[in-house]
Formats: sequence, C-alpha cells, structure tokens
Amino acid sequence: MQYYIGEFLGTMVLIALGAGFGSSISLNHSLSKNLSPNFLTITIAWGFAVMFGVSVAGFFETGGHLNPAVTLAFALGGLFDWSMVAGYIIAQLLGAFVGSAIVVVHYYPHFMATKPEEGNTVGIFATTPAISTPFFNLISEIIATFFFIFILLLMNTGSFVAGVAPISVAFLVMAIGLSFGSTTGYAINPARDFGPRLAYAILPIPNKGEAHWDYAWIPILAPIIGATLAVFVFQCLVS
Repeated sequence: MQYYIGEFLGTMVLIALGAGFGSSISLNHSLSKNLSPNFLTITIAWGFAVMFGVSVAGFFETGGHLNPAVTLAFALGGLFDWSMVAGYIIAQLLGAFVGSAIVVVHYYPHFMATKPEEGNTVGIFATTPAISTPFFNLISEIIATFFFIFILLLMNTGSFVAGVAPISVAFLVMAIGLSFGSTTGYAINPARDFGPRLAYAILPIPNKGEAHWDYAWIPILAPIIGATLAVFVFQCLVS
C-alpha cells in the first residue's frame, strides 16, 4: 500500500504545483498575473513540479512514475511488476484530481473574479492545442511522449529517486516542453491531463469555461502510443 500512497501523494504534489502556477498567471488579481509570464517560465514551473512530485514519491520508494504512460512503458519493458500497474494508475488519477481540487480551494476568490475570456479556462489545469488539428495534435503528443519515455528508459532501469535523479527528470521535462510543447502543451501524461480536466468539469468552480472533452482523448491515447513505441525501440537496442 505504501507504493500506491506514494504515487498518489507524488502526483498530487505534481498537479498542485503545476496547476497552482497556471492559476497564478491566469486568474485576475493574483500578484503574478501582470509579471508577463512566458512559455519558458511555464516549462520551468512544470519541471520543478515534476521534480518535487518525484521526490515525494521517492520517500515511499515507488520509483516516482506519477504517469500512467511511464508505468505502462516500464511494465512493457519488464522493468515493473504488471500486478501493480492498475493500482499505480488509479493512485495517479486520484492524486491528479485531488491536487487540482486543492488549487481550486486555494484560488477560489480569484476564480470568482475571473471570467473565461479573462483566463478562467481549462488550460489552467489541462492541455489544449495551439492549432486544433486532431491528427497532428495526436502526432505531436506521440513524439513528445516518445522522447520523454525513451530518454527515461536510457537514463536508468526504472528508479529515478536516488541522488540527483529527480533533478534530471525535471530538466528532461523542461527540455521536452521547450522543444515539443508549444503545439499541444505537452501533456505526455494521461493522469496529468484527465484528472485535472475532470476536476475542472465537475467541481463547482465559478465562472468557468468549457472542459473541452472533445480534445481529451488525445492526451490520453497519444502518450500510451508514444510510450509503447519508446519501449519497443529501447528493447530493440538492448536485446
């Protein structure tokens, strides 16, 4: 059970810090909205969110997956026990939802003061494409996830919580974001997108916009495809 608790808490921290930053730069009357944040600061914030999420999960010796695509990729590669896959994924989804709920409570007065056209959108929590072209959006997420998982697999055999490993993963997330993230927001993680999107859709957030469920299948399916391809290439290299 400690592993599931670790994945839950690690993913909760990941989303609370990541979506918290999204709220701080998007919602009216926050102290940071007028500081001209840019895509670089967004990628840095999410990199740090991943780093501390992995570190929290590492306390429980989970391997710091925080991502169903990572869990599935490692299981496919024989680096993770299949019997724990379902429990990890459930813990990750729940952690993402709870992390989003915490952000909603923290920024509730600012959600009340912000309309959709002013920044109260699902983009605070989940990803949306810069140009809505489903096929290429799918390809973009597959490519980003492929590089993310492939590099993770080459970095180690599944444990990213010893030494400077969380820092390495943080820089990898930043690199993926800067290189491939500006087309779709680089979800590269089904839990990171689905849990927060669900929270935005069903929680009583004032003045909220659409959850855009028409797009939600892409950040769920594409990371799984990208991760599977990464494992296949990895196994070809090491076999």
